Amino acid sequence: MEQLTHYDIENEQKQFPITIVCDAIRTPENIGMCFRISESFGVEKIYFHENSPTTENRIVKKTARNTVNQIKHETYSNFESLINQLKTEGNSIIGIEITDKSINIQDFNFKNHQKIVLLLGSERNGIENIKLLDNTVAIPMYGRNSSMNVIHSLAITLYEVTNQIKK
Repeated sequence: MEQLTHYDIENEQKQFPITIVCDAIRTPENIGMCFRISESFGVEKIYFHENSPTTENRIVKKTARNTVNQIKHETYSNFESLINQLKTEGNSIIGIEITDKSINIQDFNFKNHQKIVLLLGSERNGIENIKLLDNTVAIPMYGRNSSMNVIHSLAITLYEVTNQIKK
């Protein structure tokens, strides 16, 4: 067995009809990692709230590496307007959030949705207005803690979504 370097690996580059909306995420590391994870999984676009750290933030830049330049992104000011616009464009709005209606991610059929928006809530309060969502998905957890870092949740969800829709 031999460990490979980045130069030894050539990924199958593919883009999926997935958009990420970050609902008031405030931590620069989370913004940077959102870029990095989203690029890794072939996400089309990311939306950040105008009060989130920008791509000019040195911690965002350091954490994101060069992925800031490899994925489309925009800022928004009005959450409800953005969600309604994305719905009008034919997207299914799916929150990664624990609600009384959440479906375990492995039980949710992502293939039934042509265009997917994955919505991430803020680190402290989760998703502001869950009434705007079409569905919510949750990651089954087996420890005592009932939540995990927002970007870890995104990575797990993107793995499940892309695994389902690439087939």
